[in-house]
Amino acid sequence: MKLSYPTYLLPALALLAACNSQPTTTASTAATKTTAAGADSITAATIGSYLREVSSDEMMGRKPFTQGEEKATAYLAAQFKELGLKPAPSGSYFQPVPMVEISVKPAPTAQIAGNGKKLTLNYKDDYVVFSQREQPTVSVQNSPLVFAGYGVVAPEYGWDDYAGLDVKGKTVVVLVNDPGNAGNDTTFFKGKAMTYYGRWTYKYEEAARHGAAGLLIVHDTKPAAYPWSVVLSGAVGPKLRPQTENKGASKCAVEGWLTLDAAKRLFTAAGQNYDQLYTAANTKGFRARPLGGLTFSTSLQNQLRRQTSKNVLAVLPGTTRPDEYIIYSAHWDHFGVGKAIANDSIYNGAVDDGTGLAALLSIAKAFTEAPQKPARSIVFPAVTGEEQGLLGSAYYAQHPPFPLNKTVADLNMDMLWPFGKMKDLTVIGYGQSELESYAQAAAKAQGRYILPDQQPETGMFYRSDHFSFAHVGVPSLYASGGYESRDKGKDYIAQKRQEYTTNYYHKPADQFDPTWDLSGIAQDAQLYFEVGKKLASETTFPQWKEGSEFKSVKR
Repeated sequence: MKLSYPTYLLPALALLAACNSQPTTTASTAATKTTAAGADSITAATIGSYLREVSSDEMMGRKPFTQGEEKATAYLAAQFKELGLKPAPSGSYFQPVPMVEISVKPAPTAQIAGNGKKLTLNYKDDYVVFSQREQPTVSVQNSPLVFAGYGVVAPEYGWDDYAGLDVKGKTVVVLVNDPGNAGNDTTFFKGKAMTYYGRWTYKYEEAARHGAAGLLIVHDTKPAAYPWSVVLSGAVGPKLRPQTENKGASKCAVEGWLTLDAAKRLFTAAGQNYDQLYTAANTKGFRARPLGGLTFSTSLQNQLRRQTSKNVLAVLPGTTRPDEYIIYSAHWDHFGVGKAIANDSIYNGAVDDGTGLAALLSIAKAFTEAPQKPARSIVFPAVTGEEQGLLGSAYYAQHPPFPLNKTVADLNMDMLWPFGKMKDLTVIGYGQSELESYAQAAAKAQGRYILPDQQPETGMFYRSDHFSFAHVGVPSLYASGGYESRDKGKDYIAQKRQEYTTNYYHKPADQFDPTWDLSGIAQDAQLYFEVGKKLASETTFPQWKEGSEFKSVKR
């Protein structure tokens, strides 16, 4: 279904939809009939009533800067208010998140030249580039090329790819992932499990810190864990970025990727061999090296649009330690109305992340109805811009409404599976913090077992909103049942996950299905409630474990 309203009516319609007291629009109406308290009040029916609303066509895919944002955020604020939760210290349930939308139009080619060599790279086929600089035109011209291994500076591992290297004005070429991924030594970095140093976002940040003009990552499907088509689809459309005081001037002028084939041709032109460089880059003591006197040149045009999105934020004040905080996070945004597939153009985002929002609201409701209120304050941010790069949670972390040094933990919910109760509780980024002990105790009480991330090489710990809190030193948990059905086993879940990834993920087909078994989502939400309840009753703070890259972060 497609909806269209006059612009001047949108605020009123959004608020009307949010505040409507009919059972079809307010989950709490039916849920208040239960006499259960605490975790027991979190049921599949409660989850379903919230999930049906947040993923309905009326929410228009919940994309930032659209009618869908106004409807979704008004609905969430109305639910928080109805539950009796307090707004943020500003007095509002909304935290403004300034963003800039950058639509990039690169030149059709990039030129590599030097020492009598010339190589032309074709946009999309050989490379992609973009920029976070808020300028109409961005270019690099005759920028010297240098190979810097993985582009990693990790003192705790005794690793520095930029040691003795001046990259100011230069374009740095680096490998995807991190040095531990290449071998079988589980003590080297984290072996096959990706660290934050393997994330492309980190590589751009590190190059910018060293003053590089450009950073190009060599794409290789196996260590990247996704094909070139994923890089391409992420690069070509408009992108939301956080607004910054210097308008992105501290970023590299050009950020981008090279195909593996293009990188090999580049290294050959520089008189280098890719396989030999790869081996050297994975050897401790590697030192960066110029690429045969070659330079890189290209340009792009940016179309800029500045607007403000918003996080929706509420708090349940603690009774005896109200100045200490536990966060429950989920993202409200998805992809809005877009390209039609099977005659459907609304990207509802029911699993991603309507399930997280439904769990967030159900947990909030359970805390407000519990006979004993928590000693510590509980904060419920539904954040914007996750699909664009964790923008809303990153803004919260950089502009915290509540002090980070008083924030106990973040418990994040994203993409919970509607396939019934599970035996496992899979912890993404297992081994990071003491929160895993809390999760293990809660899982045991449910008759479940803890399962470490089954695909640690994909770096999922760095790809949802909990990471924004981890990045600033707040211990964070991202866990859910995901691999073994209590009734139907592992193969059934493997099949359902594959079906979702192939047919539903980031597609209009990801919409509410009344035949879903939501008992597993309720199970996860109950577990998260118990973890938060225990944290709220304590006076200590959970710590990062030895070996976590976040242990040394000061907050």
